[in-house]
Amino acid sequence: MSSIVNRRASFDYFLINRFTAGIVLYGTEIKSIREGKASLTDAFCRFENGELWVNQMRIAPYKFGSYANHDELRKRKLLLNRQELRRLERQVADSGKTIIPLKIFFNEKGLAKMEIALAQGKHNYDKRQSLREKDLDRDTARYIKR
Repeated sequence: MSSIVNRRASFDYFLINRFTAGIVLYGTEIKSIREGKASLTDAFCRFENGELWVNQMRIAPYKFGSYANHDELRKRKLLLNRQELRRLERQVADSGKTIIPLKIFFNEKGLAKMEIALAQGKHNYDKRQSLREKDLDRDTARYIKR
């Protein structure tokens, strides 16, 4: 089973703290995720009435789904324990931080989980610095292989 990864997350944000959350999904959504037909590129998390929801997460309709197929961009509830929810809500409300989804994967029991992160947005000069460091690491890895 493969996992769905948000590759832009570490480029656009400083990742401060990571959490693993459960996701409330329909049956056709699980089947589409198992086929790898999901995207986290534009997804973000938001608190509503003390609950954490992921928005703009795209899960393609299941190809064998009938009239009961799911809506592609619906909001999906994330499941964390109460202490984690309160701590995250406090940190998001106090400063310019946000919560972004990093990865969807299946645990050893076969349940869909989402790795989320408390993150701070990067400026353009921070992104350029990240690219420089990545290039430098790649060059040193090539030099060491010789």
